[in-house]
Amino acid sequence: MNRLLSFLFHQGVLDEQFLQLQQLQDETSPNFVYEVVNIYFHESEKLLRNLRALLMEREFMDYKKLGIDLNQFMGSSSSIGAKRVTNVCVAFRVATEQNNRAGCFRALEMLEHEYCYLKNKLHELFQIEQQRALAAGVRYPVQNE
Repeated sequence: MNRLLSFLFHQGVLDEQFLQLQQLQDETSPNFVYEVVNIYFHESEKLLRNLRALLMEREFMDYKKLGIDLNQFMGSSSSIGAKRVTNVCVAFRVATEQNNRAGCFRALEMLEHEYCYLKNKLHELFQIEQQRALAAGVRYPVQNE
């Protein structure tokens, strides 16, 4: 688990905010990080769908609405320590400020890629943590996908 975390920090996938999130977890809330990250995944997928739907509109002109959804995604990504996702959001925001639709599409594709990578790696981390916790007698809720 520590090796995977170290790898994710070294690659810039996560930053110190993720460590701060982990420090909020204790015996009274042993699933805290798991629960917060799953809320993040749920909300992020809605925002990604919204961003794609906005860009796919034939008469797309609403860069402000795109920016609002993007800022929400950037804020929640930053709050869990998703550094590379947050960085892509910054580049995406620049494209929205320039009303650059092609740039927005490229940024959205990068964002979806980074988000999927993050999600897969955090699921891997939680599986390792769950195995460790089961050995110690702590139970995690079963994930429904």
